[in-house]
Amino acid sequence: MLVLVAPGQGAQTPGFLTPWLDLPGAADRIAAWSDAIGLDLAHYGTRADADEIRDTAVAQPLLVAAGLLSAAALGASPSAVAGHSVGEITAAALAGVIDDEAALRFVRTRGLGMAEAAAVTETGMAALLGGDPAVTIPHLEKLGLTAANINGSGQIVAAGTAAQIAALEADQPEGVRRVVALKVAGAFHTHHMAPAVEKLRAAVGDLTVSDPTVRYVSNADGHTVATGTEVIARLVGQVANPVRWDLCMETFQSLGVTALVELSPGGTLTGLAKRALPGVKTLALKTPDDLDTARALISEHAGA
Repeated sequence: MLVLVAPGQGAQTPGFLTPWLDLPGAADRIAAWSDAIGLDLAHYGTRADADEIRDTAVAQPLLVAAGLLSAAALGASPSAVAGHSVGEITAAALAGVIDDEAALRFVRTRGLGMAEAAAVTETGMAALLGGDPAVTIPHLEKLGLTAANINGSGQIVAAGTAAQIAALEADQPEGVRRVVALKVAGAFHTHHMAPAVEKLRAAVGDLTVSDPTVRYVSNADGHTVATGTEVIARLVGQVANPVRWDLCMETFQSLGVTALVELSPGGTLTGLAKRALPGVKTLALKTPDDLDTARALISEHAGA
């Protein structure tokens, strides 16, 4: 049983889209999406530097475009899909809830709204590696921080103001090995993003929505969602609520997933799965050079 997963913000690196644009039809698709949302995705995915693609309004459409492009090149028929944070929009398109262009329009609104909300106060996010959630989460709350991503495999991402992040670096929870600042420009999945939720709620009325054609696993609680309207409602609300990737992985296990392929720019979710899902075959689709290996894996595990 195969699950396709899409990474969230912070996975992007300069030039990561370059090799994908050499595939037949890829450059035309990127150009059409760029025109639709008023953002030059080819430029940002091939020539922009790390600071440019750290911009929330740029990074989010770029990640969704890369996920959809790599999924089309792969041509897989998964048994389930899921996404981490903004990757849920990619997953919604793969599940047939919205079409690709609608996904790009939606994520453009999301990115702009979240960038605007992040500009109000200097905020950020940091990953905590190691430690016990029962100890770490109360410690974060004591510092005024939110456990914005509970990722499993000994990883929690804290979010809050710059001063609160600095306090965390000076006062780490017991058992945490490292605190690593993330390449994001705001305290996502916290109350700081409430204005972006309102912008998205206003935008969803223009969407044509269908029910998922494959299992859609929500990162709000790890539950599978059967209706398109509920998927969209969760996409709106998750901007200001924590991501529970740990519960998604528990659901993959209960569904009997045997293989997990992470779409471009893959790596983070594959690493989490390797630690949390022993026995599940994993592959990160980083470049087109990984396509043949991914297809071989899929031929063994898809369609269960």
